[in-house]
Amino acid sequence: MDAIFEAIQKTAKRIKTAIDIKDIGYSQQENSSGETQLQLDIKCDMIIEEEFSKISSIHTIASEEKEKEMLLHKDGKYFIAYDPLDGSSLVDVNLSVGSIFGIYENSFGAKNMVASCYVVFGPRVEMVFAHNKVKMYLLQNDEFEFVKEVRLNEKGKLNAPGGTQQNWKPYHKEMVDSLFAEGYRLRYSGGMVPDLHQILLKGGGLFSYPATSDKPDGKLRKLFEVFPFAFVYKKAGGEAIDGKNDLMELEHNHIHDTSPCFFGSKYEIDKVKEVYGRN
Repeated sequence: MDAIFEAIQKTAKRIKTAIDIKDIGYSQQENSSGETQLQLDIKCDMIIEEEFSKISSIHTIASEEKEKEMLLHKDGKYFIAYDPLDGSSLVDVNLSVGSIFGIYENSFGAKNMVASCYVVFGPRVEMVFAHNKVKMYLLQNDEFEFVKEVRLNEKGKLNAPGGTQQNWKPYHKEMVDSLFAEGYRLRYSGGMVPDLHQILLKGGGLFSYPATSDKPDGKLRKLFEVFPFAFVYKKAGGEAIDGKNDLMELEHNHIHDTSPCFFGSKYEIDKVKEVYGRN
C-alpha cells in the first residue's frame, strides 16, 4: 500500500504540471460515456497508467477514460479504478478539479475496497487518503506533508445538489428545499471532488446526485467515483447511500456502472432515508 500511496503522490505532482502548462483543447476521441475527451484528460490518464505500471503489487487498473480494464502485473493483488481528472471541463475557467482513486483487493467491487484517495487541484494541491483513518496532506515544496485527520460532525451546514433540477423527482426537490429552509448554504461547483472536499473539511452537509428522468441510474460511476467517496465518508464518520441502501453494499455488473448517490453527515443522510423511504 505504501508503494501505491507514493505512486499517487507522483501522479499528483505530474498532473499539477500538466494542468499548468498543457493545452486543454478537445481531442478527436470520446471516453466510455461518449463524451469528447479533453487533451488534458488523455494526458492525465497516461500519467497515472505510467506510474502504476511501475508498481508490481497492482494487478489491474480501470480508468474512467478507458473502455476496458487493463492488466498490469498478473502476480499483483490490487485493482485500482480511477478518474484521472474529475471536472476537467472546469479547468478552462480556473475552478478546482481533482483525481479519484478506488483501491480494491483481488477484484473490483465495493466489498473489496481497502483504501481510497482523491487529490484536489485548486489554489493549493491537497490529498485525502482513506485507509484505517481519513488523513489530509498538503503539497509543500514538491512534497506532500501530513496536515490532519479528518472527521465529520453529526450535522453540517452545506448543501450541494447535483443534476438538472427539471429532471428531479418532486420529492427530491422538496427535500433539497427543506435543507435550504433550515439555513443550509448552497455550495455547488459542478465538480464532484471540490464539492465533496468542501463538505468534508467544513464538517458536514449533503452532496446529492439522485436518479433523474434523463439518468434513472444516476450519472456518477460506482468504481471510479461513488465507491471511493463512500469509503472516505464512512471512514470519516459520515454515511453514503443511494437513497435507501448503503453504497458500499451495492454490486456492479460493468466497470462503468453508475448509481444515484448521497454523501453526508448522519443528520442529512437520515433525512434522505426518511424522504426516500416513503417514495
